[in-house]
Amino acid sequence: MANKVFIKNFGCSSNTADGEVLAGCLAEAGFQITPSESEADVLIYNSCAVKGPTENRIIDAIKHAPKTKKIIVAGCLPMISLERLTREAYFSAAVGPAVGKRIVDVVKQVLSGKQVTDLSPIKEMPPLTLPRQNSSSIVSIVPINFGCLGSCTYCCVVFARGHLRSYSIKEVIERVESDYAAGAREFWMTSQDTASYGRDIGTDLAELLTALGSLQGDFRARVGMMTPNLVTEMQSRLINAFNNPKIFKFLHLPVQSGDDTVLQYMRRFYTAEEFKRTVNTFRNEFSMLTLATDVIVGFPGETEEAFERTLKLLEEVKPDVTNVSKFFARPKTVAANMNEGLVGKEETKRRSAKTAELAKRLSMERNQRWVGWTGEMRVDEKGKVEGSWVGRNFAYKPIAIQSTENLMGKTLKVKVAEASTTYLKGEVVTD
Repeated sequence: MANKVFIKNFGCSSNTADGEVLAGCLAEAGFQITPSESEADVLIYNSCAVKGPTENRIIDAIKHAPKTKKIIVAGCLPMISLERLTREAYFSAAVGPAVGKRIVDVVKQVLSGKQVTDLSPIKEMPPLTLPRQNSSSIVSIVPINFGCLGSCTYCCVVFARGHLRSYSIKEVIERVESDYAAGAREFWMTSQDTASYGRDIGTDLAELLTALGSLQGDFRARVGMMTPNLVTEMQSRLINAFNNPKIFKFLHLPVQSGDDTVLQYMRRFYTAEEFKRTVNTFRNEFSMLTLATDVIVGFPGETEEAFERTLKLLEEVKPDVTNVSKFFARPKTVAANMNEGLVGKEETKRRSAKTAELAKRLSMERNQRWVGWTGEMRVDEKGKVEGSWVGRNFAYKPIAIQSTENLMGKTLKVKVAEASTTYLKGEVVTD
């Protein structure tokens, strides 16, 4: 009887894509992938380590896993916090992110009683053609590059995923075409920073999106997080590419702080004003654009005035989505050794709560503008409530509807009846 393997993915969409490949390669090798931890012989925790709380949650999950199981910790965490992992948790193997087919050998070794630690850097990116077990029948997550060009003082992901390596436009297009033929209708172009795509191979994101937009078929692509200064460099060509109906009018542009001095401490190579200009340029072109941004509060050197500037910037820009993080010093980062202008835990907590409250209000304000809108959406997930479905419209806005039918993948005409902070409530329009 085939050994059973349980895989749990944490963190970003790049990590989910890695997890889909782990499952695909193991299934192809004859292992049975199971959604049940208790049934499995091997537990794989495909980990993330970008934030302190996420690391704590993963280590906690490993600690509480049954000791009778073989446990493999994959992903970014072993590359970043191996010491803590070894000190606090029991595991049979530790491997880095994007190990591709190597996972099969690791699982076999672990089942034969060996301990494995393989944290060698990714020399070759796993081919985009590796077998996968997709998390969704409709959504295909397509990694377009590994690593980034950044040197942000707070970020530890560079120690796990390394510097920029991009897939060719041809590889990405072939992957999209093959997944489209298999039924995917929504594509997530994903990486640590999609704006750095291609700069190591003489191309860029604008060219990739233009190529995507010229493909046949009824699909849409969502572009993942982009560093603001790299967007500025190709802004007009990027906007041209976004003009194609195949690209969701969704812009994830992390500002991190509204204060230029803090941005310098963070080694973010743009100013708050430049960020605003980029947002305004996109919004002038796409009035119903969905803007997502990220903010870190309590960064070393963030004075009360600097914090207020961040709030002011959010008020001015009014993002649809704001991901608020408290600053946590991560291992090996420059910020971990910043000893001046430290912000206390309680003060960071206060700033985080205040920012989150503002973010909620702004999201609600932005979502209210959609009430009364009628148009098409494609259903891409089951809702949390029994009998509910969630679809996305052209601006990647989540719209929830009620139905007893199976609507997965269907394109429906809907009218937005109500707004909440995180999604819209719609009703199906029958002509």
